[in-house]
Amino acid sequence: MSDWVPTTCMRCAVGCGHLQRGADIGNGVDVVRGDAAHPVNQGLACQRGVRETSDPDGEWLTRPLVRRGGDLVSTTWDVALSEALQAFQGTLDGDGEVAVMGSGQQTNEAAYALGKLARGGFGTRYYDANTTLCMASAVTAYYQAFGSDAPPCSYDDIPAADAHVVWGANPAAAHPVMFRWIRQAANEDGVELLAVDPVETETAEAADAHVAPEPGQDLALARAVLARVVETDRVDTEFVAEATEGFDDLRAALPDSGTAAEQAGVSSADVDRLADAFARDALCYWGMGVNQHVQGTDISRALIDVCLATGNLRPGSGPFSLTGQANSMGTRVCSCKGTWPGQRPFQDPDERAFVADEWGIPVDRLPDDAGPGPVGMFEAFDDEVAVAYTVATNPVAGMPDASAAKAALEDTFLVAQDAFRTETTELADVVLPAATWGESEGTAMNMERTVSRVRAATEAPSGVWTDLRIIATIGARLFPELFDDPDPDPETLFDEFAGMTAGSIADMSGITYDRLEDLKALRWPAPDAQTDAGYRYYDGDDGNRGYVPRDGDNGVAPEPDTGEESWSFPTPSGRAGFSTARQEGLPEPVDEDYPLTLTTARESEQYNTGVRTRDVDDPDPVVARINPETVAASDAVSDGSVVVETRRDAVPATVDPDPAVPGGLVWLPIHHPATNRLTVDALDPQSKEPNFKQCAVRLVAPADRAAAAATSPARADD
Repeated sequence: MSDWVPTTCMRCAVGCGHLQRGADIGNGVDVVRGDAAHPVNQGLACQRGVRETSDPDGEWLTRPLVRRGGDLVSTTWDVALSEALQAFQGTLDGDGEVAVMGSGQQTNEAAYALGKLARGGFGTRYYDANTTLCMASAVTAYYQAFGSDAPPCSYDDIPAADAHVVWGANPAAAHPVMFRWIRQAANEDGVELLAVDPVETETAEAADAHVAPEPGQDLALARAVLARVVETDRVDTEFVAEATEGFDDLRAALPDSGTAAEQAGVSSADVDRLADAFARDALCYWGMGVNQHVQGTDISRALIDVCLATGNLRPGSGPFSLTGQANSMGTRVCSCKGTWPGQRPFQDPDERAFVADEWGIPVDRLPDDAGPGPVGMFEAFDDEVAVAYTVATNPVAGMPDASAAKAALEDTFLVAQDAFRTETTELADVVLPAATWGESEGTAMNMERTVSRVRAATEAPSGVWTDLRIIATIGARLFPELFDDPDPDPETLFDEFAGMTAGSIADMSGITYDRLEDLKALRWPAPDAQTDAGYRYYDGDDGNRGYVPRDGDNGVAPEPDTGEESWSFPTPSGRAGFSTARQEGLPEPVDEDYPLTLTTARESEQYNTGVRTRDVDDPDPVVARINPETVAASDAVSDGSVVVETRRDAVPATVDPDPAVPGGLVWLPIHHPATNRLTVDALDPQSKEPNFKQCAVRLVAPADRAAAAATSPARADD
């Protein structure tokens, strides 16, 4: 019988430790359970993380594929790599650019190698990851407010908070283990849980109160809450004076709380309930319901503003953005997507020179800006991009206005690397089969900045390579000065990356595989071999400046309490900054032709675009959750079926009459390949994150589909 192997779950960003056991016969993981010795989850595990690891239902890729006569056929690694390398070499010889898209599903080591290949090898601006589609607005807000990405708080703060405000997120479905901690904390006397969401989610059902703003009006609501805090003299004036800047400008720009509440579509009592929560030691969690908006950065900043104004930047409180993908944080910190390793500023010429020197390449090979983001990347396919390389991502289903993204990929030479068959691999000219969870070695980084090991419980099938080996092999063939080993040891890549972070604001130079072996997990920044991070920016009243001394397996007591608090931020002024934005209009409001609003969100039993759990060739119709009164008022629903149509496309759907969804709203899951054919590709101008959450739709009777297609630019499925 195979041994139990301790590893990090790659199902979501909670970062649970798992024990996995490889199958005795054949490949794959046989059994998975929570690891009681792991400091993050201490043995807890959710069923979906266990099930999708041990028995995924998707179609595994086990051999390289190349396109012949319009069809994908099996081939050898030599042939597949030769065709991919020939296409890449053509761009280096002057025939267009390479566009590279990574993922939050890779290990830190693979993400770092991909960024090194994209930026230091191809020298491309057109490089991003699907994490930009879900986290970029929160990331941008953190940088603007604090000078660095990632939450100041961590899981350690959950039991210490007096109020838990979950805003535009549904951790009950998306992060079940973390939500168990939140509920457990909220069950204590005097502690409350509030949910802010247009939909009565599973999280809202469990909350002490549910505040339901009009879709897309979160900024108006956040400003109403802060205005109410100001009106009732609950600003932490000492903290604001000592640690922040810009509050007077914000206060002058605040609307009247009643006016803003009306704009948000909530009652004054709802605003008071939220203001009361923030006046306590409050943790504010938010997710894609905030980020995926044309003002996603502004809304994230507004939630941070409320925390700052009320002094909620101490242990047991603070702004806590919830990351979706397992290694989204690692992708942001390691991959050279938006910053150089260690969050070194991308456009700083000194940092570019540092990276070029570390990699041993000419500095002018590195791009001098981070690029246009995923939507801008796809817009460049018509002109500049000649070859696309996707790694563990499925843009044909995941991009907004996905039909346009599909058309762009159909006209471009595409190299697709994945563990499972997807809508994107189906369009590829070369398919490279990659190892998945339980078959790969490396590290991952969860949403609270904790790094832990990812270990293989079983070998991958003989025709499957790890992401890291594939990327390094391509790099070694094209850029031997960058990659001297086509199959590097992950530890070597981690040490290289961690060394580049030394002295940076995301310093991981004190983290090694040996330390992770001893301690299981370490939170950055960790600038030396004795410490890892506590609460960020809070220098505290115990003299430890936010670091937690660690000595082997034993904690070391912090220095004595000094009785004084202080804060410091990696901003030019050393202070946290307030913002002044106010609610603006939506990119596609409802009208007489399209009178309903579409929103999208996660389902508890799915992951990303669902390729681990569904049939790519014949997915079931997408399920549209619609309020029963909206269904009753429509003559388009026939025998439980309808066509959901936007100005871009139309898709058939099965109707689920659901009173949890407010009237006038149509709810679709993000995991279905049809959903994003409907969404709009309008962007937050600051973060480049798309507005997935609100666009105008109408319901069309299935019998009228042909007529609808003939009278509008929408395209209905057969």
